[in-house]
Amino acid sequence: MPSFDIVSKVDHQTLDNAINTVKKEITTRYDFKGSHVSIELDKKELILKLEVESDMKLEQVIEVLISRTMRQGLDASIYDLSKEPYQSGKVYKKDVPVRNGIKQEDAKKIVKMIKDAGLKVQAAIMDDIVRVTAKKIDDLQEVIQKAKEANLGIPLQYVNMKS
Repeated sequence: MPSFDIVSKVDHQTLDNAINTVKKEITTRYDFKGSHVSIELDKKELILKLEVESDMKLEQVIEVLISRTMRQGLDASIYDLSKEPYQSGKVYKKDVPVRNGIKQEDAKKIVKMIKDAGLKVQAAIMDDIVRVTAKKIDDLQEVIQKAKEANLGIPLQYVNMKS
């Protein structure tokens, strides 16, 4: 039976390239001349650590980060920007987790969306992926369209299509 997997994976090399591009742009921008800016990626935990002098500059760094990430071909929603920045001495710090993998509650939302669509497909949660099977490939392609239209707030990729 035809099947495919719905995943949410981040290419680590592309992410690293995007962050290096952001660092290079920040060092050359006039409004950041002489100010303290630190952008570090913890590759093991996939957490981006931002450190700047003011709240306004933090917003500008996040804006550059999102635009450069999108130019590298990554979805801007890979960053979980929900955590509030905190002040440590004279600097503002913000830890930005990078979403990698589908959480259990998000997987349940995807399965519910697929079942509510009323298509003749089966969806199963397997760790951090959702496998969708059907008798016809057309049904699978319709599921992909529905998932793209649903706007679930997480970046999704559709891989491992088998017929």
